[in-house]
Amino acid sequence: MQTTLDADRLTRFHVSLVQVNTGPGFGGECHLDASMVRSGLSELPLHDIDVLVIENVGNLVCLAEFKVGEDARVMVYSFTEGEEKPLKYPLMFRSADFALVNKVDLLEHLDFDLEQLLGNLDAVNPGVERVLMSARTGRGVDEWCSWLQRRKPA
Repeated sequence: MQTTLDADRLTRFHVSLVQVNTGPGFGGECHLDASMVRSGLSELPLHDIDVLVIENVGNLVCLAEFKVGEDARVMVYSFTEGEEKPLKYPLMFRSADFALVNKVDLLEHLDFDLEQLLGNLDAVNPGVERVLMSARTGRGVDEWCSWLQRRKPA
């Protein structure tokens, strides 16, 4: 909703980015909508971009209800949220074209039933492609990049 902290952290990667805050000028919404995304597109060198990532942060309810111009919807889910979340918030998980289950490097430290989570994900979105990932260790990053490459237009 506020600040440029995320954008500031990503500048070291030398990628084009625009931080769109939903607070000032937009009324303080908890999520992005298509007009907010459109406002940021004019600040990007679209002719130089192969993949445009729109990170729509917020809760597991309202994000699923709004299209923001995406070609594919990826759900990044930290299993620390709990095994039941796909059942509790089915629309978010059902609307995903791909699921990244992140922070798997923490599994050994917690009492968590990964098979139950995956079963719950299948219950609301049967057969959705997914990868178990750790952004910290790099596990699953190659599979994630491979999925992105397959989605890229010829």
